[in-house]
Amino acid sequence: MKRWACAVAVVAAALVVGPTESLAKTEISFWHAMGGQLGDTVNELVKQFNHSQAEYEVKALNKGTYPEVLTGAIAAYRQKNPPHIVQMFDVGTQTMLLSGAIHPIFQLMKEQEIAINWGDFIKPVTGYYSKDGNLYSMPFNSSSPILYYNKDAFKKAGLPDKPPATWKEVGEFSKKIIAAGGAKCGFTTSWPSWTMLENTFPWHDQPFATNQNGYTGLDTKLLINGEFGVKHIGQLAAWQKEGVYSYGGRMGQPDPKFINGDCAMLIQSSAVIGGFKKSLKFEWATGQLPHWGAPYKKQNTIVGGGTLWVMKGHKGADDKGVAQFMRFIAEPHQQMWWSVTTGYVPVTQTAIKNLEAGYHFKKNPEQWTALSQLSAKPTPNSLGHRLGNFVQIREAIEGELENVFAGKKTAKEGLDAAVAKGNDILKEFAAASAQ
Repeated sequence: MKRWACAVAVVAAALVVGPTESLAKTEISFWHAMGGQLGDTVNELVKQFNHSQAEYEVKALNKGTYPEVLTGAIAAYRQKNPPHIVQMFDVGTQTMLLSGAIHPIFQLMKEQEIAINWGDFIKPVTGYYSKDGNLYSMPFNSSSPILYYNKDAFKKAGLPDKPPATWKEVGEFSKKIIAAGGAKCGFTTSWPSWTMLENTFPWHDQPFATNQNGYTGLDTKLLINGEFGVKHIGQLAAWQKEGVYSYGGRMGQPDPKFINGDCAMLIQSSAVIGGFKKSLKFEWATGQLPHWGAPYKKQNTIVGGGTLWVMKGHKGADDKGVAQFMRFIAEPHQQMWWSVTTGYVPVTQTAIKNLEAGYHFKKNPEQWTALSQLSAKPTPNSLGHRLGNFVQIREAIEGELENVFAGKKTAKEGLDAAVAKGNDILKEFAAASAQ
């Protein structure tokens, strides 16, 4: 009797364990660089996907800054232990394309027979992340640098409740605000290379580098030390001496100057809109990136932020789960939710039309600003930047900008040095890629 009871118990246990094991979800690893409010939103998006089906579980992991994610992902691939999905910022595009470590998104979706209407994605996004007409990474967090202004400071200075449209107005408004005691400085700029050069050049339809900014060849050289670059950076340096402009560091380090009310204006990514809505204690609004006006044409800014790349080196059976997650984030509902919650630009025409139909942009004009800058048809100067080792190039540029703003070099001297260093990096990348 005891033997029979034990046998029944064993069979019952097997029946319990068997189905549980068969229902175990396949894990999909996802490395990203989102922290704070954006990191919370990523976690919520992943949670929504995991609850939407029973086969796969995406595990999102913050791996530090964008450059740290890039370095870590490539190292993990070489060690044969890469994540399934990695979020990469825009300047890592050329490095990823030539790394040999990625599974192109258009190819993955085709293999898994999951239909995606690639034509629904907005052209500034597909143009940046495509090669030979095919999209290589999934658009995710797309942004553009815009101007934020403190409405209270503007009011105190007797200024109209509208952002400055030109750089001349930026200077004039700043001086009035400082004179009225509305703020200690007029404006500051986050991500200085991205906002002041990488986007200011295409915004004025000026070439950033040769070979159509690197799209048509690897033997590319920077062009930021010409007349336009010297004019723009030279004016910033002059305003820095006058106290009109206040350099605050790299990446998002200058943000506190605006958040604390020290500077009345900030040029930063549209991606901080969601966080600002929760944290700012004063009335604020947004405007387009300032323009110098004639004789320069107003063109378009370049999409920033990042995309999701699929890494090689995993079991083929995992590909289906990766593809399903990619389809999930591309659906209009998720696109709209992600954009409304974060401030990132919706990247499909369907999502944009749905938000317009619900009067979202009329109710939240700050979220239309970035989209309005991306609406023009790109020219060869404004399609994007495809430069190898762009992370190191940006570091070289920002190091020289700091020399200029500290008064150690003139704008011409600093930009000449940045170009020399950047060109050496580009030359090394081209030589390594040719091997």
